[in-house]
Amino acid sequence: MANIIFDYDGTVHESMRTYAPAFRDTMKWLSDNGFIADKDYSDSEISHWLGFNSTDMWGQFHPELSLEIREKARAMLGENMAARVENGEGSLYAGIEDALLSLKASGHTLIFLSNCRIHYMERHRRVFRLDRFFDSFFCCEEFGFIPKYEIFRRFSDRFEGDFIVVGDRFHDIDTAVRNGLHSIGCGYGYGSEDELRRADIIVTSPAQIPDAVNALARKGC
Repeated sequence: MANIIFDYDGTVHESMRTYAPAFRDTMKWLSDNGFIADKDYSDSEISHWLGFNSTDMWGQFHPELSLEIREKARAMLGENMAARVENGEGSLYAGIEDALLSLKASGHTLIFLSNCRIHYMERHRRVFRLDRFFDSFFCCEEFGFIPKYEIFRRFSDRFEGDFIVVGDRFHDIDTAVRNGLHSIGCGYGYGSEDELRRADIIVTSPAQIPDAVNALARKGC
């Protein structure tokens, strides 16, 4: 059996349901207050930032803003998303719960690894009852916002056996490549084809993940 490292947003959680409206609300506040120019953002422009930790996102998205304003906008966006999740606007991908339960029933160890903050992870853990699926939870805030491939190195010795990384963005595939692991790219998420090109297998729906895991496990991870 293998240790399966799952990204969360764009892999398990259909993040745009809460991220897109929260993002647009935050951008409106910034433009209404004269910090940035007014602009209509497409879904693809917004989803580009999913998978980044919030510090990197704001540092790259609007580096000209003062640290104080970036931090205020970051907190505002996060609080907006939190309220939407608590109000029932969030959703896991169709079919992902069955996929995760199937993997767990097969004896695999499921590991949550996200570029999110602790309060985000804990809220989603509670709202979506993620302990049904995952044996361990890790997020970037716990490790000082270092890259995922480095976080893996901090916790990997806690587990026995091989690892497979499952995710939709370059952060996830890079984690696998830099650490000599196999990976499954989630083509239904928010990453581009180019981001996933180094994945061993690309799936187009959550329902395909168990078979992809089993195929890699048979090869010998």
